[in-house]
Amino acid sequence: MASLTINGGRILNGEVICQGSKNSALPILAACYLIKGKCEIHNCPRLSDIDATINILRSLGCDVVFLNNTVTVDSTKAFGYEIPEELMHEMRSSIIFLGAVLGRNGRAVISTPGGCEIGLRPIDLHISAMKKFGVIINEEHGVLDCKCEGGLKGTAVTLSFPSVGATENIILAAATAEGTTTILNAAREPEVTDLADFLNACGAKIHCSAGAITITGVKELRGASHSVIPDRIVCATYLCAAAVTRGEVTVKDIVPAHLGGVLPVFEEMGCDIKLLHRQIKLTAPVRLKRIDKISTQPYPGFPTDLQALFTTLACVANGTSVIVENIFECRFKHVPELIKMGACIKTEGRVAVVEGVPRLCGANVNSPDLRGSCALIIAGLSAKGTTTVNKLYHLDRGYAEFEKNLNDLGADVYRTEEDDAKKSEQQTNS
Repeated sequence: MASLTINGGRILNGEVICQGSKNSALPILAACYLIKGKCEIHNCPRLSDIDATINILRSLGCDVVFLNNTVTVDSTKAFGYEIPEELMHEMRSSIIFLGAVLGRNGRAVISTPGGCEIGLRPIDLHISAMKKFGVIINEEHGVLDCKCEGGLKGTAVTLSFPSVGATENIILAAATAEGTTTILNAAREPEVTDLADFLNACGAKIHCSAGAITITGVKELRGASHSVIPDRIVCATYLCAAAVTRGEVTVKDIVPAHLGGVLPVFEEMGCDIKLLHRQIKLTAPVRLKRIDKISTQPYPGFPTDLQALFTTLACVANGTSVIVENIFECRFKHVPELIKMGACIKTEGRVAVVEGVPRLCGANVNSPDLRGSCALIIAGLSAKGTTTVNKLYHLDRGYAEFEKNLNDLGADVYRTEEDDAKKSEQQTNS
């Protein structure tokens, strides 16, 4: 199991190019199964979650090639409707295949998904929505056997919560369903719009407006080329790295509008933000100011995926910050690890109160999940001494060439594989 060692205290400066969005690429790749033809998906980052998605596509009978950040998927001869349990358990977002497989075959056999343990992410919204299309679902021992005789029929779905995954699954199922489907209280994230744009390029009829999506089903979709949008969470991560190290970093190939709920928080903390064409430049103050209050919300609000990173920024800010996690109830697992590094944080339920300290100290910490791993790495960049972040496989699910990019900006970080770590430990003990 890999770990990352960070020698802290270096100021980050320079430019970095943002990778393509993982949360956009995954549903788009799943959508390729709907299309009886060849698709080229550009700007796909090399991630373990992308590899897992490709493995699922191959298990369903697709021909897939991943080369130079372009995934070519040929689903012409695909025939499968059953996804092996071990592939479903590799990531949470594997549930997105439900709508695509049902849309193509009228049947899907899947198990409940895996992924980061950040709290309940029930698939009830997905299941109830599929039933509205006329799908009959039998569940036994964690396996869902979904059937729809006569094909999916357009329907009206009102989501009790604007779930991104459920919205995407409904879009996938509706794209080739008979009739018209409407989604009320739909998720508004840029990744949802990106999926709709790709499907429309393939011949779908999808119209997105604020909180509502209308899909008119078509008989068949054709292959197309599409470039995945930049990853707004990864962009914000590099900005956090600059902010916590008192640096100046420009992130390129990004859509600034996608970070509308985040940039004001950087400014509240004393950072200077300059927006250029597809670029964001952050210049940090000598010491960050406290955050009055952050409350995570669905887009366009403050994203839950950045809560852990801004908790880290608050740890070294001047004053007391309040952070409220409204999306997931178990997304403070990074807090005990930050406390090991000298952070002063108290949590109660979904609220964290952070009293800023002048500086954190290096420590040996364990990554609890994808975004938590980034929070600990960001903490290590600003800490006095050396920090080792273990269980790095979480990071590899969402960040491509992360340590290389940090080093190019002036950081001192390096990866150690498990065998190397054991060898070093044995040499020390002897």
